Amino acid sequence: MDLNAVRTVVAVADTGQFQKAAAELWLTQQAVSKRVAALEESLGVRLFTRTARGVTLTIDGQAFLPHARALLAAAERAATSVRPGRRALRVDVVGRRVSPAGLLRDFHRAHPEIDLDVVTLFDAEQAVAALLSGAVDATFRAVAKPGWRLPDGVGSFPVFDEPLHLCVGPRHALATADTVTPAQLAGQRIWMPGNAPGTEWRAYYDAFAAAFGPVIDTIGPDFGIEALLDAVADSPTLGTLLGERTPLVWPASHELRRIPLRDPTPVYPHSLLWRTDNAHPALGALRHHLGLGRPGSPGGPDGGIWTPEWARRHGAPVREA
Repeated sequence: MDLNAVRTVVAVADTGQFQKAAAELWLTQQAVSKRVAALEESLGVRLFTRTARGVTLTIDGQAFLPHARALLAAAERAATSVRPGRRALRVDVVGRRVSPAGLLRDFHRAHPEIDLDVVTLFDAEQAVAALLSGAVDATFRAVAKPGWRLPDGVGSFPVFDEPLHLCVGPRHALATADTVTPAQLAGQRIWMPGNAPGTEWRAYYDAFAAAFGPVIDTIGPDFGIEALLDAVADSPTLGTLLGERTPLVWPASHELRRIPLRDPTPVYPHSLLWRTDNAHPALGALRHHLGLGRPGSPGGPDGGIWTPEWARRHGAPVREA
């Protein structure tokens, strides 16, 4: 159905005259008459009765008018959904319980006027494909893994090097330590059932295991973080690794310990990725916010942090073309 013709019918109904409708729509009276006549012909009914003083709606016109208004409202909503500055900014945060979600919440608190659509995609390759297709505007990711590079048209910059914590139950040998060195984890069983092959986080923890010697155990179904923490709390030998800003709550009876890793501090390198030709104005605001508020690396420039060599290689911002 021709929305211009529908809009013309509504204008004629509201003004009661073809001439007034023409002035409102910046059309000639003849153009208004042709649009109305064409719509009437396509519908097979008369929408108006012509009188000496103007026009009135026929019974069919009265039935059609509310639907015509609904059509125009739907068209406006459709246009608004993609109009620059009006569509919600869609951002992938990997998971709702990891630190990128917290970074995006901080942005929302700073800019409550910006509408956000928060999604969780699986891995970096799926997230980058979503960027390139326009399904998302931005994603928080570790930007690389061995042998992989960002495609042309995708920009990135580092936003947060997140320190890792060891999480163990009260009977674990390291439970009373204030801090633990990565070297002390050699031979320790670190259970991470969500550490899926082919993902950027699997590549990170494989590199961590190769550097410091813990046994990263991915066996068993992933029943979620609650089941993982239940198992860790009951075990004298089992531990897991968590990001410093991962918000978790567990029963007091678990008596779990979160112990910072130091000397060196292993950090997980979060970056923001976006498509460089994306003109959404809120994307610029997000990048600006993250650039100003980027937390410093906990070990500083003296080499007190650890991250895989491939992550350091990709740590510099990617400049836009």
